[in-house]
Amino acid sequence: MTGLSFLVLLVAGVGWGYLKLTGQIDTFGADGISGDRPPASSTGQNVLVIGSDTRSGANRKLGGGKGTVGRSDTVFLLHVYADHRHAVAVSIPRDSMVDIPACRTPNGEWTAPQHRVMFNGAFSVGETAEGNPACTQNTVEHLTGLRVDHTVVVDFSGFSKLTSAVGGVPVCLPQDIYQQDLSPNRPTRGALVFAKGPQTVSGQRALDYVRIRHGIGDGSDIGRIKRQQAFIGSLIKKVKSQGLNLTTLLPLADAATDSMTVDPGLGSADRLLKFAMSMKNIDLRNTRFVTVPWRYEGARVAIVEPEAHALWAALKADRTIDGQDASGHAKGGRSAKRPDEGSPSPAANAPVSGTGVSLAVYNGTTVNGLAARAAELLRAHGFTVTSTATASNQDRVSTVIRYGPGLEAEAETTARLFAGARTMASGTAGIQVILGTSYAEHPSPAAEATPTPSVAPSIIGDGARSADEDLCKDLSYG
Repeated sequence: MTGLSFLVLLVAGVGWGYLKLTGQIDTFGADGISGDRPPASSTGQNVLVIGSDTRSGANRKLGGGKGTVGRSDTVFLLHVYADHRHAVAVSIPRDSMVDIPACRTPNGEWTAPQHRVMFNGAFSVGETAEGNPACTQNTVEHLTGLRVDHTVVVDFSGFSKLTSAVGGVPVCLPQDIYQQDLSPNRPTRGALVFAKGPQTVSGQRALDYVRIRHGIGDGSDIGRIKRQQAFIGSLIKKVKSQGLNLTTLLPLADAATDSMTVDPGLGSADRLLKFAMSMKNIDLRNTRFVTVPWRYEGARVAIVEPEAHALWAALKADRTIDGQDASGHAKGGRSAKRPDEGSPSPAANAPVSGTGVSLAVYNGTTVNGLAARAAELLRAHGFTVTSTATASNQDRVSTVIRYGPGLEAEAETTARLFAGARTMASGTAGIQVILGTSYAEHPSPAAEATPTPSVAPSIIGDGARSADEDLCKDLSYG
């Protein structure tokens, strides 16, 4: 569903179908938006995109579930940079445990704030078929500290229509998928739904594909998010391959706007088109899809701090996730090429020498042997490794270098060997290296490789490839 919202804004930006769009745009009331909001930003824009899995109306036969209360299925916050050429979409898992602030119900009453509840519960406040987009917006603003400029909601029906209008989207599955994989409560495996291998899906089949959770990948909602992000890329590439002309765009615009609900600020054709025109120069190659830093907490998902805070702070400052600002310059005014092309500083290219530096290494992940691997790297650069051990918590995403009094320079030198690492002062004497999954994914020394963002993207640019063998690799494994 998220791909539909992103795509319709790009499609509408071309300007065709202006009169046809008028009168088809549904809006939600602004009276549910909190009065206690983050300040507006003078740089960049933030668009909240909500995929609704309501089973009411035309969605009843598509959802495969029961009940009429609107629920949010997939949510991301799209940050459009001030240059209007780059963007990053941050997915927020629906099972994330968050605080939901006070929200307005349909009868005009405001709920009490809720502490540590599932994120998708915000959309269901008031238990209406249309859901509560304003409550989800309030929750995202409360979580991120970012002001949401616009909110867009898309339902099952709209997603199904769009994939049909584009003529289907190429996907590939690494294994056969059966009815039980779509509905785990079925007592039997059921009929074959998808055969293994490359194929094109549209309508109901496209919806089934992006909603598969238990029969593919690791069976988690996180795995499904990655597959949906890749599907968005494949969908946008399919539209652009057909050409942006009147014949192709009108059916897409009709399909998209017919099942969209937007905030009052986008509630007319001229407003929607004006906003879309501001996004028309954003290319898929300049768009990153990431997931907020997370870890499992039982059956739910916890948002990891301070990594998540660092991500929100970067977007608030209109910096890309590898540290550059919207004008394409890195911190300190150094020129840079693009937000997705990190450039090492001159100091980073100098050899790293750990002579005279002693430290301990801790594995802050569940990856076996990671501390020993890092110890070998450090010793090869002259560091003295006093010990290796497992950290007290094994849910760390980014690598952290903790340093005691007077050891800041030594810690900075150590950090140069670990892509995306950050240093942190500590009251404990000595230096401790606490490894995160970023090191497991990018073991090459930071000083010898192009820097990588501390929040690793699921897709960068054209990550959704068209070759069948790459589709199976990139689109299907969760």
